[in-house]
Amino acid sequence: MHHQNGTLIGLLSFDQFRAAVASGDIHTVMIGVPDMMGRLKGKEFDASALIKDLPATEACAYILATDADMTPLPGFDLTGWEHGYGDFTLIPNEHTIRRLGYLDGTALVLADPADPEGRPVEVAPRHILRTQLDRLTGLGYEVRVGLETEFVLYRDTEYSTANNRDLRPVALHNLDYALDRPPALADFLQDLRNALRTAGIPPESVKLEGANGQVEVTFPYGQALPACDAHIVFKHAVRHVAARRGLTPTFMAAPETGVGSGLHVHLSLWKDDEPAFATPSRRDVLPETMQRAIAGLISGLPHLAPLYAPTVNSYKRYRPHSFAPTHFTWGIDNRGCAIRVTGHGQGTHLEIRPPGADANPYLAVAAACAAIHHGLTGSPALPPLYLGDPYQAVDELPLPGDLAAALGDFDGSPIAVDAFGESVVRHYAHAAHIEIEAHRALVTDIERQRGLERA
Repeated sequence: MHHQNGTLIGLLSFDQFRAAVASGDIHTVMIGVPDMMGRLKGKEFDASALIKDLPATEACAYILATDADMTPLPGFDLTGWEHGYGDFTLIPNEHTIRRLGYLDGTALVLADPADPEGRPVEVAPRHILRTQLDRLTGLGYEVRVGLETEFVLYRDTEYSTANNRDLRPVALHNLDYALDRPPALADFLQDLRNALRTAGIPPESVKLEGANGQVEVTFPYGQALPACDAHIVFKHAVRHVAARRGLTPTFMAAPETGVGSGLHVHLSLWKDDEPAFATPSRRDVLPETMQRAIAGLISGLPHLAPLYAPTVNSYKRYRPHSFAPTHFTWGIDNRGCAIRVTGHGQGTHLEIRPPGADANPYLAVAAACAAIHHGLTGSPALPPLYLGDPYQAVDELPLPGDLAAALGDFDGSPIAVDAFGESVVRHYAHAAHIEIEAHRALVTDIERQRGLERA
């Protein structure tokens, strides 16, 4: 928490929250839970009703058991028509009270869902990440991450843009690293930085990327769970600020042919408040803990792709020479590899590059943690350091070609089940199956283009 023009912004203690409500500075409270796609779901409350405490509330359990269109679909163990689509309890976490300065008088509180007996809902993304962090804590390690994400900004006020093949990016040529920006883009970025600052999550850096209208935002290093909480707020702010300016952002992994947006996870392990990946001398002489973490990522991530590449579209980002990986390789400061060793000295860390911008941050980081745990407790071999162009890799395992292939490697995988448990794997495998089926029977534009006159 800090002040801006005398107003409390960012994370608030409960006492600060109560004072802000009493003064009228906060009049609306959103209690939200991150869903399977990483979107906020919940309710708004009059803040005066919450000034004494943050009581639990209820929500239909289907918010963690639908497709992207919020369609109630069969096959989930959590809920369904056979269970009457009942409620679960949302338990607000008072350590997540956040003033959203970009919304008038509004605070957000994240909640954790619980079943009727008060037990955490196992398939909730936030709980899944917490479980993986606890597993590494059991080995003596704290996980710290910095999230770097990309999105593309289009000129349109409505998501009806999704049905428009003539998308108009806010910039019409490659502005990678450019500081001379079109006014519409410069004004949006200024508004976004202000919004994030008033939400208590100022970005470390903002830059333009290689695709037309593409923006990259990087956040400072910190504890993994708060970093993912902040990322959820970030996406909420991006959509709100863009709509105010008549723009449409997308976090699709591949919003257009040849365009890819990633969610790169910069990760390090800390033990006794010291970085376990530190390389005081040469960067190519890596500590054993880091070598085992890399081995775990290279051997474990192939089994966990639906957690960091959850949609059919996710796999259209993995193209040669696209800066997205095509094989499970690792290298020193090599952006073509799936795992990039980067940083120097005490700041040496891993950049995990397979997750796309469409990934749920909790699940993407949880997958990385699970794979690292596998490396630290199992005995996967460390593949050779990749030298040269990773897109020319031959012997290394390729990333899955599509969601169906990824599902085949995930569903029932001993690595996945050991890390997450059968119920979580079954839940997210079913979600992947639903996503595949939503696309299977659809006739696409390219089918008509290639077949209309030739069939």
